[in-house]
Amino acid sequence: MSRLPILNPKVVPVLSRDSHLPPVAPALMQADAVRARFAAPPEWAPEFQGDGPVPGFEGRQAASAAVLVPLVMRPQGLQLLLTRRTEHLRSHAGQISFPGGRIEPEDAGVEAAALRETQEEIGLDRAAIEVIGRLPLYTTVTSFQVTPVVALVQPEFTLTLDAFEVAEAFEVPLSFLMTPAHHQRHRMVFEGGERFFYSMPWTQEDSQGALREYFIWGATAAILRNFYRFLSA
Repeated sequence: MSRLPILNPKVVPVLSRDSHLPPVAPALMQADAVRARFAAPPEWAPEFQGDGPVPGFEGRQAASAAVLVPLVMRPQGLQLLLTRRTEHLRSHAGQISFPGGRIEPEDAGVEAAALRETQEEIGLDRAAIEVIGRLPLYTTVTSFQVTPVVALVQPEFTLTLDAFEVAEAFEVPLSFLMTPAHHQRHRMVFEGGERFFYSMPWTQEDSQGALREYFIWGATAAILRNFYRFLSA
């Protein structure tokens, strides 16, 4: 079945919101609790393992990538550090994403690739990062096999953004993202099939002080949904 690319996800109708599911308990979103859960993970299954290729990527050879899921240890609770990609990029322009990218031959492993890409994209010093585990592999519509690397981040850091790739870096409370009432399920119908995806819209002031919506969707939202399943298992 052909998989039509989603060019403007905000206009795709919302099918449902998962208000019937409980949020992750606050005690499970403390730094020590998240660290302990990765050290001794429960039995659980990811909700999403990926999506099929969109036109133009069907025959593309799968490439390995790694992203960092950086949980900043703020006094008010864990905050997820995310990026907004610049509008001129060839793929996923303007989208909200984790820092990360392709695993290169010189990388020592998945974690090394995630740390290198994070430092290159947003200038987050490795000395501030404590890697605590991985989430399951996720295959994107563009045939990247992405491993999410979860880390705790000390809050005293200064970011230097790669202006070519990253338009902005911002933080979202983990408690907001781990509340399924904020998870919107979208359904797009087209000739020959349909597509479903999740979104988690977050509103806050941007770097210029203007109130704006950060539309978290696609692979980023799917990985966060898997993280919810992991923490609530």
